[in-house]
Amino acid sequence: MDQKQIVTQMINFNKSTFDSSFNAMIALQDQAEKMVFGYLDKATWFPEEGRKAVNDWMDTYKKARENFKSSYDENYQKVADYFMKFAKEEKAAKTTNAK
Repeated sequence: MDQKQIVTQMINFNKSTFDSSFNAMIALQDQAEKMVFGYLDKATWFPEEGRKAVNDWMDTYKKARENFKSSYDENYQKVADYFMKFAKEEKAAKTTNAK
């Protein structure tokens, strides 16, 4: 098996693993958020400023999470493009040598 193909498969496996883990983390965080807001809805003693702080904290956390994911996806695409470029060059070289 070609080394480039092995590396490509490893990269795709890592991307798939990361996406699955990231989605599981999102589900866990969303469930925790529901629990926190459910608790805050029932905690009449909790001040409104505290509720706003928790809400802002959750919004900031979600934004940072999405920024991290988009950064990861962008960098993964760069790596995939890099290896696709080599595959195209190799295919072109084989076609040229065959003539």
